[in-house]
Amino acid sequence: MGDAARAARCAFWLSFGLLNKGDVARGGGWVDRAQRLLDDGGVDCVEQGYLRYSVALRAIFAGDGAVAHAAFTEAAKIGDRFGDPELVTLARVGVGRCLIYMGDIAEGVALLDEAMVAVTAREVSPIAVGDVYCTVIEACQELFDLRRVHEWTAALSHWCESQPDLVLYRGQCLVHRSEIMLLHGTWPDAIEEAVRACERLTDEPAIGAAFYQCAELHRLRGEFDEAEAAYRRANELGREPQPGLALLRLAQGQVGAADAAIRRVLDEAQDPVARARVLGPYVEIVLEAGDTSAARVAADELSSIAAEMDAPFLRALAARCVGAVLLAEGDARAALGALRQAWTGWRTLDAPYEATRVRVLIGLACRALGDDDSAEMELDAARSAFLQLDAAPELVRVEELCGIASARAAGGLTAREVQVLASVATGKTNRAIADDLFISEKTVARHVSNIFTKLGLSSRSAATAYAYEHDLV
Repeated sequence: MGDAARAARCAFWLSFGLLNKGDVARGGGWVDRAQRLLDDGGVDCVEQGYLRYSVALRAIFAGDGAVAHAAFTEAAKIGDRFGDPELVTLARVGVGRCLIYMGDIAEGVALLDEAMVAVTAREVSPIAVGDVYCTVIEACQELFDLRRVHEWTAALSHWCESQPDLVLYRGQCLVHRSEIMLLHGTWPDAIEEAVRACERLTDEPAIGAAFYQCAELHRLRGEFDEAEAAYRRANELGREPQPGLALLRLAQGQVGAADAAIRRVLDEAQDPVARARVLGPYVEIVLEAGDTSAARVAADELSSIAAEMDAPFLRALAARCVGAVLLAEGDARAALGALRQAWTGWRTLDAPYEATRVRVLIGLACRALGDDDSAEMELDAARSAFLQLDAAPELVRVEELCGIASARAAGGLTAREVQVLASVATGKTNRAIADDLFISEKTVARHVSNIFTKLGLSSRSAATAYAYEHDLV
């Protein structure tokens, strides 16, 4: 029809969708075709900026940060010249991400916050809104900025309710929501969100992250077969299954396999952010393998990164690692100082699982100093918290430290499922059980369903009979 600018805009949206799905060849082809069309016609229009944005996006996927930064910057200038807030917003987010990758974190985050002003002011279209939300949240996650992650994830969830057809962004939203729920200890809801993300994302790039999230939750709950399957599926879909898979091997008692895997992963991690994600699990695994000196080096590196990035999550993680290393080195008194700092940090972040793991170490430090009363109280408090979370592997470990036989029934029931089964056997309704255990009625129903599946039962009366036969009441 001779309308080169509109044709180029259509080509941009085609490339935008293809590039975000990982189809770099076809996406790049549309960019090149549209650019040739505008160049041949000598057309000066805002679409030139949109195509520069696509060039930058293609460079990002190719790992060329310098080219991406230059193209994003040029796109933003063109957007400003033509008064196009959507292009300016998209481009500023891109520039912000590039600055963060190049180490200029403060300026990068400032650009992300500025872009979010345009989003909340409804200056951009729904597709751009979804992209900006997810991109900014991912950037904040990379920086361990959990406050921003929490705030923007909540805002994204609310926005998604009005955009049910944007499956890609709604699916990513579910993954982000699941990660926040995991941190805050609401694991049944977290796994439900992760499963929904797996169902919604189908062939989108983020589906690997959804399966990895499922694997993490299964691992923490002691459902090792399910975790193994989910890690493998995540790997098939392009998501590196580490460090979660190494931690699974550690939980399974395969210390050598865990040690080899985590050392390989840390060797491959180059930038500080990537290393920070691995150093915590690395310290935990190599300590279990008996290499205290390697753990010390890793803990010190993590402390340096935490100080530079000034992220509360990293500070709490680094303090825990330093405390664990000091405890392994025999300096229980110094360990206590670091561990109490870590416990305070996790409590501030409302991360009950991480806080409870630190509490176990505090108990061990007290025991090493001869304060058996304090050690007993700390370990007992940790046992109650792990039971509440349904963190089966950690519960078994702390019960061993307390000299308590683990209450795990035949059929592979978790400690929480044993609790629910025992309550069912006394004739309590799901509502009554929920009130007793301080969980939702929906969660109780899920536990009852799992119990029936694992034990091959079909009724509450059959479950009651099983509970009495196995002395669970």
